[in-house]
Amino acid sequence: MMNVLDIKPSASGITVLTAGGPHAWIMINALRDRFGDVSVIKEAGEPAEVFWARRKRLLGPLKVASMQAARIPIKLMKRGTDKRIKELVETHRLKPEQPNDLQVIDVESVNSVEARAALQATKPKAVFVISTRMLNTRTLNSVDAPFINYHSGINPAYRGMFGGYFALARGEPQHFGATVHLIDEGVDTGEILYQSQVDVSPKDNFHTYLWVMAAGSRDIVTRAMEDAVTGNLNTKTVNMPSNQYFAPTLGGYLWSGVTRGVW
Repeated sequence: MMNVLDIKPSASGITVLTAGGPHAWIMINALRDRFGDVSVIKEAGEPAEVFWARRKRLLGPLKVASMQAARIPIKLMKRGTDKRIKELVETHRLKPEQPNDLQVIDVESVNSVEARAALQATKPKAVFVISTRMLNTRTLNSVDAPFINYHSGINPAYRGMFGGYFALARGEPQHFGATVHLIDEGVDTGEILYQSQVDVSPKDNFHTYLWVMAAGSRDIVTRAMEDAVTGNLNTKTVNMPSNQYFAPTLGGYLWSGVTRGVW
């Protein structure tokens, strides 16, 4: 890891916590286009076996086994999606790659001592969080700045994972979109700042939903971060039932595909 003495605050006052990935870089590059330099702290990510072990404790082995089985038909649906993703990238001028000129601070976990030290060294006015494990209390209290999360779902009805997919699978395309919210200690339960509503195409499926959502949600990210660094954050109440989703089960995935065409 970089020596904390060598870490300098960015001119924008924005620090990003992420595990990387194309959707994260789309948002980070949108922030760079709007604000210029940002600080990026990138975690290694959680091992798959740790993730699934936690899911088994929470949901039970049978449901988790069904979720893992669903990955087989989901993987089969990936054929042909590269063309659609290329279309989205070109049409919306997405930037899904890590920039070569960006200084990235690598840490094992966003909840590590090293990550908190790096975070403090960047002296952020606001922290943008995308595609990381949940932040613990010590990390959330490590700096005096708002932590703002990009969630690929409409809160509070579609908290957790794959919110856009589950909105479509439940026959609610009007709730296919993203939420930018303050982070608290719950799962996507923080106060809401902005939300987007995004339309999907019949050409889209499980593998392209996040790309479509990212293409239609960059503006709410830049607006929220501008509010944060200028001290003008305003939250809003969304009157919807609160539900948390995880991953589709085999039966659920096949049923939604056959009955609604949501693959």
